[in-house]
Amino acid sequence: MAIGVFDSGIGGLSIHRALVDRMPQADFIYLADQKNTPYGDKSGEEIVELTRQGCETLFEAGASLVVLACNTASAVALRRLQSTWLAQFRKTYKRPVNVLGIIVPTIEAATGLPWEHEAERRGEKIQKLDVVGVFSTVATARSRVYEIEIDKRRQDLAVFTEACSGLADLIERDAPREDLSAKIKGHVESLKIRIGRYPDRAILGCTHYEIVADLFREHLPAGTPLIHQPAPVSKALAEYIERHPEYTIGDTGRRTFLTTGEPRTQSRLIEAFWGAPLTFESAAAVVG
Repeated sequence: MAIGVFDSGIGGLSIHRALVDRMPQADFIYLADQKNTPYGDKSGEEIVELTRQGCETLFEAGASLVVLACNTASAVALRRLQSTWLAQFRKTYKRPVNVLGIIVPTIEAATGLPWEHEAERRGEKIQKLDVVGVFSTVATARSRVYEIEIDKRRQDLAVFTEACSGLADLIERDAPREDLSAKIKGHVESLKIRIGRYPDRAILGCTHYEIVADLFREHLPAGTPLIHQPAPVSKALAEYIERHPEYTIGDTGRRTFLTTGEPRTQSRLIEAFWGAPLTFESAAAVVG
């Protein structure tokens, strides 16, 4: 058994790296749906179905838990899969399995409050609003998950989401750094215009963006706090596993990297981020 990590492509490796660092003895299976990437501009039904297929592939490969290391899949597909598909899948496989997302620990990190907390609505005027900027895919922005969930917990935070259409795909395709920089600068300036100023803090709401976090820092004002997802997600998963010993995650430190696309060594960008060349195997060959 192992922990499965799913993303539309290479972005989830930013989450995967933090999980491996926190739980080095656990076995991990990473699956990139590079045949169908990017997810950000797809319809909700497409995202749900592709995410379901990815989870099923990981369970068949031996995962007991699957982490959706993708904001789009977490925002659009997670609740549907948990409420309509997962229960029947458990009956079929007759073993404990579960699918977890990355939105909850991100919201907790952004608000400094537990997920269960709900703000009291007293109708009092907020004297000072802090502005949180969220950079995300189109589908995540369309879900409004960050606006809705942060507002439930913090009345003093105003959330503005900037849909960065095409950015994840550029990162996936190892676009030149100057092209990535120009694209990110454009979205930072677009968000500034919509808010009327730069945000007080920013969430990188797509795991691909973590790989080029330095470019976001470059184009935001110096000192702007970035809310990174890998650390809170890895902490939350480790605590979840402690509370749920029924999920077997292995103890040999095995690492498997699968793709629905062409088996190959990944981009120079990923080699620089990962610290070594990284080759993905064919998911069909391993599971089939």
